[in-house]
Amino acid sequence: MLKCLQPAFALMLLALPSSAFAADAPGVTQSEIKIGGVFPFSGPASSIGLVGRGILAYVQSINDRGGINGRKINYIAYDDAYSPPKAVEHARKLVESDEVAFMFSQLGTPGNTAVAKYLLSKRVPAIGIVSGSNKFTNVTDFPLTTTSLVSFDTEGKIYAKFLTKTLPNAKYAILYQNDDLGKDYVNAFKAVLKGDFDKKVIAMAYEINDPTVDSQVVNLKSSGAEALLVAGTPKFAAQAIRKASESGWTPTILLNYPSSSVGATLKPAGLDRSTGVIVGTITMDPTDSQWDNNEGMKSFRAFIDKYMPGADVADTNYLFGYTQGMLLEHLIKQCGNDLSRENIIKQAKSLKDVVLPTVLPGIAINTSDKINMNYTQMRLQRWTGTRWDQFSEVLDASSE
Repeated sequence: MLKCLQPAFALMLLALPSSAFAADAPGVTQSEIKIGGVFPFSGPASSIGLVGRGILAYVQSINDRGGINGRKINYIAYDDAYSPPKAVEHARKLVESDEVAFMFSQLGTPGNTAVAKYLLSKRVPAIGIVSGSNKFTNVTDFPLTTTSLVSFDTEGKIYAKFLTKTLPNAKYAILYQNDDLGKDYVNAFKAVLKGDFDKKVIAMAYEINDPTVDSQVVNLKSSGAEALLVAGTPKFAAQAIRKASESGWTPTILLNYPSSSVGATLKPAGLDRSTGVIVGTITMDPTDSQWDNNEGMKSFRAFIDKYMPGADVADTNYLFGYTQGMLLEHLIKQCGNDLSRENIIKQAKSLKDVVLPTVLPGIAINTSDKINMNYTQMRLQRWTGTRWDQFSEVLDASSE
């Protein structure tokens, strides 16, 4: 009797994985995986919403190659116009109506902040979010989150240490966005300068809905500062560069990574006016001839020609989206056939020496249960008027 039952029992066991798989992996079928994203495709930060366009195009290229392990990626991206309430509305739709497996690359500190508790309550991983807000690096508070920007705290400390070396006796000005994004940079300078902060730094905020930052730049100029850090988004960084030039103020200008695009920031400001601007970055510049023979950059340029014809290749937001797309592809491949939410976050925190071909030499991704940041390193580069000149080694928060 038992022998007769064994084949049937074996068939039951074979059937279990697919039913268990369906129950344990929302958004996943044998032919598809649904993934969600929210971006400011419109509104005051629409220039950085182009990251989402780059990801969508890269996902199309994955699907054109047959998908991953036989599954196509259904990447559903909504526009929150950089509005936290809209971000919450879209996150709920993605989870409850679209039934995505996880969120990937949601962009913007305000939106990610607004949806964090909801996603955690639903046990939905938020992978590779595009925010450097220091709070998201707390793996206890955000156990289902990984980040894809060098934390603003780390970046700010790199800039503060650079200025104390190169302009040790100068006063520094900081123009910052009045939210977690901007405040993290100010706090990083406080951590480095300690008791000297109030003597050496003048900081002024702007609101994301302000039409211009001209008045702030004029006030910062009057402080006599010899360096200016702009900690915000491209529109306002471009305005600050242009206004400083028009007013005859010639400080050493540093831009935060979200504002480092040639196409989104330096071109609107004026490439000549931007000469000397310094940024920390993780990715290559697609317009720089030094990468002409680099296989990763050649592939990116071919990708733009095929999937995003007419896009401004100089806008590194497209490049960052492409790079995020490669990271998503790597992660799904590493997950194998277990696309449960538990395994997705497990694998996202188990990336070892991942080197993406459009990232600067020397920068690798390493995550763990204690480190949820895809990037902890960057290199400094200076705009010559026509190209970026990298002048630093790989730096992180501990670099002196």
